[in-house]
Amino acid sequence: MHRLFVAIDLPATSKERLAEICFGLPRVKWVNPEQLHLTLRFIGEVDGATFVDIRAALAQITTPPFHLRLKGLGCFPPRKIPKVLWVGIEQPNAPLAQLRNRIEAALVRLGMEPEHRKFAPHITLARLKETPMNRLANFLAGNSLFNVESFAVEKFHLYSSSLTSKGAIHTLEASYPLLGNTDTTA
Repeated sequence: MHRLFVAIDLPATSKERLAEICFGLPRVKWVNPEQLHLTLRFIGEVDGATFVDIRAALAQITTPPFHLRLKGLGCFPPRKIPKVLWVGIEQPNAPLAQLRNRIEAALVRLGMEPEHRKFAPHITLARLKETPMNRLANFLAGNSLFNVESFAVEKFHLYSSSLTSKGAIHTLEASYPLLGNTDTTA
């Protein structure tokens, strides 16, 4: 069995910028900077034959490269006790939505259950464990203008994830280049 997800990796410079703000909150589990990524689709557990089919289906996706910009912080779930601290993606970003929709369509054609949640592009920074609300509010206010210089997205990846007592271990299973020239004017 393989526990899979599709993601975009962040460049080292973006991970470094994120690591610079990942401190100062009690009762949080910060994500290891090496594991910071933008999940396009969580697939879950699949058998070996389905894994092979998914790898092949993702290889058929074509879309041109595009740019992303990390911007803004927030928490999930909204209007409830926060469990996840995240950094967002500057919106609107039609090329990102197009890539995500093509991935979703390819997986549904394979018989995967459609994703019922609205796509909310973000990078998880930390898991919150009864973090004091006043400290969280101060952290969010202090980083309200946070943003990272835009970067080119030239490929996406299929990862497997193994859950351990020390957290998830992600293994790169396949990479898929985006086709076309990167627009350097963004």
